[in-house]
Amino acid sequence: MPERTGTATVTFRFEGRALSAPTGASIGAALWAAGVRHWRTTRVLGRPRALYCGIGQCFDCLVRVGDGPPVRACLTTVRDGDEVSRGDLEP
Repeated sequence: MPERTGTATVTFRFEGRALSAPTGASIGAALWAAGVRHWRTTRVLGRPRALYCGIGQCFDCLVRVGDGPPVRACLTTVRDGDEVSRGDLEP
């Protein structure tokens, strides 16, 4: 098996912080790998949320990409230049 000499990466921003991730990674995986352990809070009690199911069945991992609506971080591929922010929904 040939030795891997490098992996292509993308650069994105989360809450103003520059991060990088392997090409093809989900936003959730990229944030988790960067040490971000929560990026949303619950509406009622303000409890921290991040990856839970990891397969798109729940909505704990919501983030916003640019000015768009909240999306599930576990299903959304991070792209070079993305501006990612917390996915808290307005009450």
